[in-house]
Amino acid sequence: MKVALTEAIEPGGMAVLRAAGLEVIEGPGGEQSAEALRALCREASAVIVRQKLPDDLAAACPKLLVAARHGVGVDLIPVENCTAHGVLVTNVPGANADAVAEFVVAQMLAAARRLETMHRVHLEEGWKPGRAIAGSATELRGRTLGIVGVGAIGTRLAEIAHHGFRMKVLGFQRRREALPGFVEYAALPELFAESDHIALACPLTPETRGLASAALIARMKPSAWLMNVSRGAVVEEDALVAALREGAIGGAALDVYAVQPLGAQHPLRRCPNAILSPHVAGLSRESAVKMSQVAAEEVVRVLRGEAPRHLINPEAAAAHQARRAALRLAT
Repeated sequence: MKVALTEAIEPGGMAVLRAAGLEVIEGPGGEQSAEALRALCREASAVIVRQKLPDDLAAACPKLLVAARHGVGVDLIPVENCTAHGVLVTNVPGANADAVAEFVVAQMLAAARRLETMHRVHLEEGWKPGRAIAGSATELRGRTLGIVGVGAIGTRLAEIAHHGFRMKVLGFQRRREALPGFVEYAALPELFAESDHIALACPLTPETRGLASAALIARMKPSAWLMNVSRGAVVEEDALVAALREGAIGGAALDVYAVQPLGAQHPLRRCPNAILSPHVAGLSRESAVKMSQVAAEEVVRVLRGEAPRHLINPEAAAAHQARRAALRLAT
């Protein structure tokens, strides 16, 4: 059986695949077209996903049995198409929770201590002007952090903020009773109005699309920062751009965007107090190793006929068995 990789994975993951006797097909690297991804997966029984797959992937690749996300969010995978054609979808929840949580902390520290501005002023205007920036820097201790989506990432972030920086932590999620004891539940209007830093760590769903709306951004404190390590579409970008340009909020630290890569002429590039990164919050040496290994292990389980540990679409089970049976008959 063949396993397609939309991008390279870590050696540990490759070792898992090869130990199972699987043939690995690697993509050329870089962003690939929909047609190139179809061609890559056409003879594959599995694909490990690090790029957005075409919507008709399962129909176009009749041998495919599993699409394993090298990460948490499955918006790169056409889940409905896979479910309809019996292709199981898996992910690796929690594998990059530490990496993403620490990235948000780095964003908060950079914003609070004004590191980006201090660096620029120091180099462009000199020592004393650079030092003067410190007069408007703040500390995290005693501030309020609002977290939208208190799952594995949000919980780890809350632990660091509360126990490490002694911050007050507000949290919003559907399962209110699942919040850690040191996180205080807050409805979205309250969370946006009371927080000094707001971290978006929720999955992209129909309910969360546009969640950080113009109305909620308008409730933010003039000094508050918005951090997004979720998905770009969770934020109304036009409203955020307007708030940044008008100085209505302190700033925004964004790792994800509605359209990626971020366009060369995108207005966010010219916004004051915007810290922009290229969707890397979950990437570290440690998280890459974990994600590669877990994704590879899920592929091996499915191809052996076993149930995956992190199944996204259990409703695909019956169609999956029929697809397997048809492939056996075909061979």
